[in-house]
Amino acid sequence: MGDLDVTKMLTAMCRAAERRNGQAFASYFAEDGVYHDDFYGDFAGRERIAELINDFFHRDGRLYRWDMIDPVLQGERLYVRYIFSWNSNLPEADGARSMFEGVSIMTLRGREILEYREVASTGTAFTDMNFNPERIFKILSRKAAKLRARPEAQPHLTAP
Repeated sequence: MGDLDVTKMLTAMCRAAERRNGQAFASYFAEDGVYHDDFYGDFAGRERIAELINDFFHRDGRLYRWDMIDPVLQGERLYVRYIFSWNSNLPEADGARSMFEGVSIMTLRGREILEYREVASTGTAFTDMNFNPERIFKILSRKAAKLRARPEAQPHLTAP
């Protein structure tokens, strides 16, 4: 990893996302990098990652704040907790300020992010945005299916 300043990198990424600068955000990823977003799904490659920021985040919200806190770098793995907030543009939210916390798990290749995955406590945001129980169930069901499909979850699918 050499002289990679993780805190500086994470701060620059967050500010780029807040400013709707998807190209700057995506520049921290490898050309073949993948961002697994908890709300919107998987975005592969810098162009698609920039699209996530510019066309998805900023379509559905405004006045973003993203803070990454207490990063831990171990080999090629970077862990960091975060708090993410915004004013929602979704009709049922009526402009409400929404917030959740999570943990980012990144795999690095040299100084670039090869894979970004997150574990997020998004229920607080769903409540802030006034989502109805059926919508929350649908979202969480999709998340549960993705978790069950991951290779490391397979041993957990049968009783010990």
